[in-house]
Amino acid sequence: MSDTAVVVSMFERIGGTVTIDRLVESFYRRMDELPEAACIRAMHPSDLDPTKQVLKRYLTEWTGGAKLYSVEKGHPRLRQRHMGFPIGSAERDAWLLCMRGALDETVADGAARQELDVALSRLADWMRNQAGNPHDAGGHPA
Repeated sequence: MSDTAVVVSMFERIGGTVTIDRLVESFYRRMDELPEAACIRAMHPSDLDPTKQVLKRYLTEWTGGAKLYSVEKGHPRLRQRHMGFPIGSAERDAWLLCMRGALDETVADGAARQELDVALSRLADWMRNQAGNPHDAGGHPA
């Protein structure tokens, strides 16, 4: 018997490539269908297939799967890559609405789903680049 703990990546916990694929498809389907997501859908090209592939590669690597994103694109630099898009609280909230619905639909493990929600919420909050209220990036309380 070994005292060595087995570390299981989030990628493995949620079901690997199959779940990542389903998650991304669900996310973009929601972006297309939900009126609340129109503000972020407008930032994307009409053909979402290339964007879906990038997000699948990113999420695979981000959750501990194969390094598919950085091999092709280098360091994610997500905030820098998204600076050309105005991202405020409304855009963050729309993105999270789509992502949370996709997580609920595709990730069966409740604890893993909650951990992902916390991490993705932090990421979405950090991506804001528009001032609006004291809690937005660039806004400063008086």
